[in-house]
Amino acid sequence: MPQQPDLLDPQLLTVSPTEGFEGPRLWVRRLVIWKEPGGEKVRDIELRPGLNIVWSPDGADDAASVGQTNAVGHGSGKTLFCRLIRYCLGEDRFATEPQRDRIGTAFLNGIVGAEIMLDGICWAILRPLGARRRHMAVPGGNLDEIAAGEGASTGMEPFVEAIDQQIITTALAQLVRPQANGHIWPIALAWLTRDQECRFDDVLDWRSPASDSDSPMPASGQEKGPRLEALRSFLMAITPEEQATRGEVNSLSEERRVLDQEIGHRRWEIERTQTRLVMGLGLEGQSLPEMPLLIDLMRRSASTRLASASKIPTGGDAELAAAREQREAARNEWARLEGERIRIGALIPAEERTLAMIRGELPGLSYSKVEAESPICPICEVPIDRALAEGCKLSHRIPDADACRQRWNQRQADHDSQAKRVEDLRQEHTKLLPQIALAKQHFDRSVDNVTNIEKTRDARESTWYTARRLQDDVERLAELFDAQEAGIKRLRELGTKLETERERLGAFRDKQARVFGRMSEKFDPIVRRLVGHDAKGRITLSGNGLDLSVDMGGDRRTAAIDSLKVLAFDLAAMCVSIEGATRVPSFLLHDSPREADLGLSIYGRLFDIVQDLERVGGKPLFQYIVTTTTAPPTEFRGRPYLQLKLHGDPPAQRLLGVDL
Repeated sequence: MPQQPDLLDPQLLTVSPTEGFEGPRLWVRRLVIWKEPGGEKVRDIELRPGLNIVWSPDGADDAASVGQTNAVGHGSGKTLFCRLIRYCLGEDRFATEPQRDRIGTAFLNGIVGAEIMLDGICWAILRPLGARRRHMAVPGGNLDEIAAGEGASTGMEPFVEAIDQQIITTALAQLVRPQANGHIWPIALAWLTRDQECRFDDVLDWRSPASDSDSPMPASGQEKGPRLEALRSFLMAITPEEQATRGEVNSLSEERRVLDQEIGHRRWEIERTQTRLVMGLGLEGQSLPEMPLLIDLMRRSASTRLASASKIPTGGDAELAAAREQREAARNEWARLEGERIRIGALIPAEERTLAMIRGELPGLSYSKVEAESPICPICEVPIDRALAEGCKLSHRIPDADACRQRWNQRQADHDSQAKRVEDLRQEHTKLLPQIALAKQHFDRSVDNVTNIEKTRDARESTWYTARRLQDDVERLAELFDAQEAGIKRLRELGTKLETERERLGAFRDKQARVFGRMSEKFDPIVRRLVGHDAKGRITLSGNGLDLSVDMGGDRRTAAIDSLKVLAFDLAAMCVSIEGATRVPSFLLHDSPREADLGLSIYGRLFDIVQDLERVGGKPLFQYIVTTTTAPPTEFRGRPYLQLKLHGDPPAQRLLGVDL
């Protein structure tokens, strides 16, 4: 079906500048590179409000490049030029670390300076390229004198703070500030001076990790929320009330997530506790009511069990103490008898050895007694009686029979006494055995008595504690159920409140639609100028983010169209800044914003649009700096638009004039 034609002519790009401004609020007037302080100037580049082009042509594109038809336009220093401007505008680094090392080696004392106009005041900015650490930002200062002098470092804080105060404003800082006491200008700078490495593929991709720029917030990647909030703040498309509401929505969402997780965990604990109580109270197999009636049934059952457990004999402490005393007395008596048995058992062998020794002496004593009664002379072997009768001529000593008899009698008495002692010990040992057995039986009975009393007490206590634990678990289940009910109620309240706050956010978005409508009023004519009269461009803000669409017989989404959308969006934002409807300066720096298939005609129209914007208000109210390898249209290849022409070869025609 043929498309219905537009009833109205396409709207033309119109810009109504803010009254009272004679030029852009912030623009770079001059960029200078010195080999060393006060020494040779490697570059001294004058810039202007309006369009400023830095061109690094291929040899075939530049008729003036005689003998360089094979020269390549890349590697000449266009990106470094952009990075140095960003560096002088307050960015922390001017190149990747390997490139900084090479530049620092070639320019050990090198410095870069810029004259930057801020609300009519010229700021002299001076920053090191090599080993020096002096950073200067002096309002109303003379750049050449500061570069040649040795003044104390001021840092970039005064300049960045001035932009935050004069253009960004403190009210906006409260909406965007990434951290306590952090500056907002570096975030805006990341948007207004996009990395070439981002390839202009997304309106919210500002800094590539490969550029090593150390942006104050993630300026690329999937986490686009902070950048979108910052962009909306810069476009004055968000209010503190909406920011507070968004914070409330995030807080409520997080609270609901945590509460939902707690409800899930509590539900699992309720089910586990309920199952354990049903089994512990013996309620399985019964028809049980639903909660909370089930809790009342469990309470009654637990109370009944506790009352029954309280009636079990207790095995009182006095009875247990008496039983333990009896057990100890029986243990001591048994131990005493057993010790006596052991003592006697140890004495018997010793006494038996003594008896055996005495018994061994008796035969010798008996022989001595007989021999004493009828002795034989040991010398002449003549019976003593004969010797006495006839007389012995050899000895006058005769054995004493009475003494021998007395010794024998004494030893015999010792033997009888020892034998009796051994017999008495044996009899005493024998008598101890039944006494020990009785004592052991008495001890065993006392141990059993104590054990039975303790078992009775422990059984009662175990039953009582089990019943009491079941009762406590029932109360714990009741608490869990009440907490679950309260949690579910709170979850419903959070859901209702969250929906209300989201509706408020939607209302805020609807209120801010006029801001993006104003952006679309600039975006659509710019798109038409770039790609054709029949194209349509639109900017919309939804719950999913910022959407840029280009309709050319259907929504087009290709790499080249995506780049075109980003260029058109930035130009539209610059137009709105000229009208004073943003909190960022009307300043843009684009580093080679051309995809390979963007098309030369589209690329040329970009310069025509910017040239037309210069005529708004009678003088340029913005500054747009663009670097390019593709040849700009003929009328833009000289003054006042072309500010610098670089070549990749020879090295002297590169930005720094040397081969790094």
